[in-house]
Amino acid sequence: MIKHLKGRGTILAAIASGALLVSGCATETTYRPATGKGFYRTGYSDRQIETDRWLVTFAGNTVTDRDTVERYLLYRAAELTLQNGYDYFVMVDRSTDRQAQTYSTPGPSFGMGGWWGPSWRYYGRGFGWRAWDPWWGDPFWGDDIDIRTVDRYEASAEILMRKGTPARDEVRAFNARDVIDKIGPTVVMPKP
Repeated sequence: MIKHLKGRGTILAAIASGALLVSGCATETTYRPATGKGFYRTGYSDRQIETDRWLVTFAGNTVTDRDTVERYLLYRAAELTLQNGYDYFVMVDRSTDRQAQTYSTPGPSFGMGGWWGPSWRYYGRGFGWRAWDPWWGDPFWGDDIDIRTVDRYEASAEILMRKGTPARDEVRAFNARDVIDKIGPTVVMPKP
């Protein structure tokens, strides 16, 4: 009996540590310089176009929502403005792109099975890999195939940096210090 309980404790510990490992991977993007490429690029990047004109971007991972990506973009624009000795910035152009990828687990595949004709290999929840051919039933109504779409957001803006105080009627102007003060407490910095 004791051996049986020890084995069960080991299994439970392995499951718990696996769950912690997976949950640790599923966190939203922290505020940091960009890393990765393509769909997997996350973080901020900026490029100077002219003396006072910059292109700023922030890309989130698949767990980071649109609001956070846009907020981090504003924060980066404000931070960059202050670093360059300016007081406010004007958003000349701004956009947020949604990129989506659809995954099936692991998804149906089409092949020629048996002697002739079509066959499908698919993954059914709780059953593992299964096969279908015209003689043995319908894979689409009998089992679940896990299909999901993952969204990722990337925001970009072209900004002009200025000194002084913005005009009251300039609705696209942002005081850099105010942005840092108001948005700063909500920005998640990477752990050292």
